[in-house]
Amino acid sequence: MNQTLVTEFSFVRWSESQVLSRLHAAFFSMLYLVAMWENFIIIFLTILDHRLHTPMYFFLRHLSFLDLCLISATVPKSILNSATFTDSISFLGCAVQLFLVVLMAGSEIGILTAMSYDRYVAICCPLHYEAVMNKGTSVLLTAVSWLNGGALGILYSTGTFSLKFCGSNKIHQFFCDVPALLKLTCSEQHVTIHVGVAIGVCYAFSCLVCIVVSYVRIFSTVLKIPARQKQSKAFSTCMPHLIVVSVFLLTGAVAYLKPASDKPSLLDLLVSMFYSVAPPTLNPVIYCLRNKDIKAALGKVLWIDRNRRKVAGRN
Repeated sequence: MNQTLVTEFSFVRWSESQVLSRLHAAFFSMLYLVAMWENFIIIFLTILDHRLHTPMYFFLRHLSFLDLCLISATVPKSILNSATFTDSISFLGCAVQLFLVVLMAGSEIGILTAMSYDRYVAICCPLHYEAVMNKGTSVLLTAVSWLNGGALGILYSTGTFSLKFCGSNKIHQFFCDVPALLKLTCSEQHVTIHVGVAIGVCYAFSCLVCIVVSYVRIFSTVLKIPARQKQSKAFSTCMPHLIVVSVFLLTGAVAYLKPASDKPSLLDLLVSMFYSVAPPTLNPVIYCLRNKDIKAALGKVLWIDRNRRKVAGRN
């Protein structure tokens, strides 16, 4: 039987109505701009303010950069397609997009794990914090996170695109993702990508174990602190991180481990939005809502800017 090999892919349209499609483009544009501004502000503040030159904010800066890259790998293409009422992406473009998404997501899991270790050392071993979490350790943990993300990106993209795609080229997703692409392949053997997914699951699970162990130790230490005020301060620094980790890993696990269905569903799109769009938008809010250091740094920058404008106005 003759089979036509796929040379490009097309995404599922959010709506067949041009008006609704452009409304989707406007909504995604707003989300993208908000996420960009939020993460740029965190990166800017953690570089500018010397009080934020600590391991915790070093990791937070890298997390914000990863979030910027993650949302930039998927959302601009979706905005462009919705605004122009097109839905295509080239074969190479799809492979690059998949690599970038997995690279950023894999690196982000590593950074979140490093952040939990940083909190563990700060709360459980405060006297040894500066010795353990020195600059070299922070750089090493960050580099390992990026390398692991890069290895997973290469493994997933080469494993997926080494398969043959024929017949339908419609990706029931708004970006190139492994579960959606596997539904289009006509290759019978999926050994490479199955091995890659297994390695990715083991990596994510090992990071989850490290995070859980860190927080079990953290909470057991915090509950022994007699002063309620110090308990509250310790919990306030840990809970945002725990919320971010839970949402990111849970939505990623649902996307990759749920049974594949032949029919596209709204749930698939919502889950993919949660782990590719929601974290870059919500992470800065979650981390900074109760963070006095970030608020103080932002207030300082705004105060300096306001004073400069007053001086310029007088002159």
